[in-house]
Amino acid sequence: MTWLRDLGLGIRFAAAGGREGWARTALTAIGVGLGVAMLLGASSVPHLLDARAVRDQAREELAASRSADVPQSDTTVLRVGADTEYRGRTVEGFLMRAEGARPALPPGVGTFPGPGEMTVSPALRELLASPEGALLEERLPYRITSTIGDEGLRSPGELYFYAGSDSLTPSAGGHRLAGYGGGPAGDPLPPVLVVLVIMICVVLLAPVAIFIATAVRFGGDRRDRRLAALRLIGTDIRTTRRIAAGEALFGSLLGLLAGLAFFLVGRRFVGHVEVWNHSAFPSDLTPVAWLAALVAVAVPLSAVLVTLVAMRSVAAEPLGVVRSAGSRRRRLWWRVLVPVLGLVVLGLTDRVDEFTPVDPYPIAAGAVLVLFGLALLLPWLVEACVNRLHGGPLPWQLAVRRLQLDSGASSRAVSGITVAVAGAVALQMLFAAVGDEFEQMTGQDPSRAQFHTYSETVSGDAAARTIEAFRSTKGVEAVIGTVETYVTKPGRYDEDEVTPTTSLSIGDCATLKELAEIGSCKEGDVFVVHPRGDKEMSDWVDETARKGKEIELNTSSSYRPGEKSVRWTLPADARTVTAAPDPLGDEHFGILATVGAVDPRTLPNAQTIAQIKVDEGVPDVAEYVRNTAARIDPGMRVASLTSVTRDRQYASVQTGLRVGAVATLLLIAASMLISQLEQLRERKRLLSVLVAFGTRRVTLGWSVLWQTAVPVVISLLIATAGGLGLGAVMTWMLAKTVTRWWLFLPLAGAGGALVVAVTLLSLPLLWRLMRPDGLRTE
Repeated sequence: MTWLRDLGLGIRFAAAGGREGWARTALTAIGVGLGVAMLLGASSVPHLLDARAVRDQAREELAASRSADVPQSDTTVLRVGADTEYRGRTVEGFLMRAEGARPALPPGVGTFPGPGEMTVSPALRELLASPEGALLEERLPYRITSTIGDEGLRSPGELYFYAGSDSLTPSAGGHRLAGYGGGPAGDPLPPVLVVLVIMICVVLLAPVAIFIATAVRFGGDRRDRRLAALRLIGTDIRTTRRIAAGEALFGSLLGLLAGLAFFLVGRRFVGHVEVWNHSAFPSDLTPVAWLAALVAVAVPLSAVLVTLVAMRSVAAEPLGVVRSAGSRRRRLWWRVLVPVLGLVVLGLTDRVDEFTPVDPYPIAAGAVLVLFGLALLLPWLVEACVNRLHGGPLPWQLAVRRLQLDSGASSRAVSGITVAVAGAVALQMLFAAVGDEFEQMTGQDPSRAQFHTYSETVSGDAAARTIEAFRSTKGVEAVIGTVETYVTKPGRYDEDEVTPTTSLSIGDCATLKELAEIGSCKEGDVFVVHPRGDKEMSDWVDETARKGKEIELNTSSSYRPGEKSVRWTLPADARTVTAAPDPLGDEHFGILATVGAVDPRTLPNAQTIAQIKVDEGVPDVAEYVRNTAARIDPGMRVASLTSVTRDRQYASVQTGLRVGAVATLLLIAASMLISQLEQLRERKRLLSVLVAFGTRRVTLGWSVLWQTAVPVVISLLIATAGGLGLGAVMTWMLAKTVTRWWLFLPLAGAGGALVVAVTLLSLPLLWRLMRPDGLRTE
């Protein structure tokens, strides 16, 4: 009952403390509320990922559709992928044709699109209706009849469509689909990525915890003076501490409500926000019940504990407030022990390999101890540094003197930067060390060609027109275009006997010179191409490509008796040459022929392949190439050449880090700004007195800048050292080698930018607090 009475009295002081009391409580509530909103957002991540996975799997085809033979029925659908890109964004979609009166509908689609019609996502509809989407509208010349519902999309910003076709057939690349809802489950994350995810969670959430702990201590000076007055009327020390805990409890409870309000309001607008082309539906941001309950209990409890610990360094006596910081230096030994203990925990943890499951708890515990240990070291280091600073310009002396009198508030304000930068340095070191494991060289040469296209439905005479169409496209400089098919040695073969087979590629002389070392070339020439340094494969080519002998162009005739045989005689004077890698890094061995030697229109089965070199200085040249491909064949694939490819899971983890880092950086900026405003408000009378004595406002503005900058610089130094140490230990755990030690420089620059931004945003309040009415007292 005594505890409840004292806590209730503290709540009354916080709720009925006049304008100053409410201002202090409001700052605490806003600070705690921002942290709670971040925690609720973080606790929604599991549900968000699960909801996206469920919707993604629901629109995948049934497993039965992936078998070789799916019988046609009244509900089956033919479809072919028609994915494309537009100005760096992926546009996914399908061309579809119903085979019956009741075609299977994808999730979110109410009516099957007819020929020339299209069902699109809201984001794609908006893009096509805007001037920015003019080139994409040319590529998708279908009439929009309906919109895909939320249940059929991964995210509200996804660009997705289903278009109807009346010409799609199985022979034209159409794949028969029996239904939806059978998507495969995702592959589990490799152990290395599990470690990265654990570190990302720790690094992004640790500053939030520190921010909440800082927010509950706003207005500490005024609270201590009020407790001293209570001591004057007979309140004992334990009672004053319980009253202070009650004030903190009230502020944290208001913070919980404010955080819930921030979260609910922000959730309504989350669908309109995209970060690196990623967004989420409001319904996806639903906190996991037990995590939300944990936040609701942990935040008030932490507020009370932090307040009680802080009161141990303050003696609220009847005649005033005595702070132990002025007479007793902070102890260093236990502050160093915390990060060292974290490194020891990490060092004793088993090293991560490819096959052993990762135990997340020791890794998370070790990282948390290191990061929070750095935050505990910061106040001691700031105090030790500022006590040795003397002299300098007047703004510098004002800032240094203020820090010497009380550096605790400034240290708490920037402790979030310490944790965030240290964690970011360690993470960047880890990403740099393991990046090579998830990136591989493709062997492609983007300097020779930037795009690669292929189509199974464009062959014969249309293939030649395809190549000419690409050559006449705006911004295209050269096209390596071929019509390709497989040819066999004529004859009948047993089922267990391998049919001698090789490839036949038809193109002009300029194209063939890119594919083999042929020297001179003229129309009508034919070449037998051997792979470089592979005699066995060369002999296999010669088994089919027999000079002066016939070859079978209709490769399906060996397996379908009665089908018409189409044969061509390989010229006896065909030269044997060596293959050269094309821009994709592939070797085209087999038979190369010019158009004058083999008419592409005579090939029963073929596909058109083009590798396109463009002038990258032409704006939107990639869109012109894709539009040409869509006019030729809506199902034509267009891929960009790249020298390095990255694992998709690794790229997803890296994207998650970027999105979370943006949110954490904004939270740190808000933390610093609120702390700065709270400190200025506490010093309102002092600032007014200095102005009354003739101190220039510019001088006070520079003093505020230095007062913020000094702790930030010290925090960046300790964060860099701690982050490098943590990163080195984590890299050792993964059996990797540190490859880049200078990754902290951009992060240090970000810290400097925060100092400038916070100072500029706090100047309006600073000018207002320096008015003469600040000298009034009651």
